[in-house]
Amino acid sequence: MNLSFFDQFSSPSFLGIPLILISMVFPALLLPSLDNRWITNRLSTLQLWFINLVTKQLMMPLDKKGHKWALILTSLTIFLLLINLLGLLPYTFTPTTQLSMNLALAFPLWLATLLTGLRNQPSASLGHLLPEGTPTPLIPALILIETTSLLIRPLALGVRLTANLTAGHLLIQLISTATTALFSTMPMVSLLTFLVLFLLTILEVAVAMIQAYVFVLLLSLYLQENI
Repeated sequence: MNLSFFDQFSSPSFLGIPLILISMVFPALLLPSLDNRWITNRLSTLQLWFINLVTKQLMMPLDKKGHKWALILTSLTIFLLLINLLGLLPYTFTPTTQLSMNLALAFPLWLATLLTGLRNQPSASLGHLLPEGTPTPLIPALILIETTSLLIRPLALGVRLTANLTAGHLLIQLISTATTALFSTMPMVSLLTFLVLFLLTILEVAVAMIQAYVFVLLLSLYLQENI
């Protein structure tokens, strides 16, 4: 039976149980439980440092009104980060390579930022569709272009995340297949391809972290425009 390179984007299962559900349980075991100790241990200190760092980076572009979104933006960052990194483990798959899931995350949050702006400052939100000083003949075309640009934002968020992770996983699959095929005939070439595979895996870990940050950062920038 010949397998397609895209079979890696389907969730493997064992006894009818998707293995991604089991793998998503393990990060929760690393989180320290709450207790009544006055002095925290190293793990809880590292956890608090990471959450504070992520929250600080996400809240810097926002005004104080946008700090109400700190919990949901930080939770979304950690969620995407864990899912992207878990997808690099064997016998799992990356849910964020599915466009349907990414759009399900991007569209409601983008719509929430848009409705927030229309409720709090409708004039300023609608004013983004027509920059100041636009010549009169260009007003209809510019409004149409800006409206299309506004409506395409959630699609761009979902496609960006999907395309980056899918491309990285396909490259890893192709190079790993070449490494296995060349091992018996050309060991030295196989060793070189394995080195490329190792470097590409490190790059893919960085891409998984960066894409989770970029997804939420763009949402925070959209929020800043509407508060």
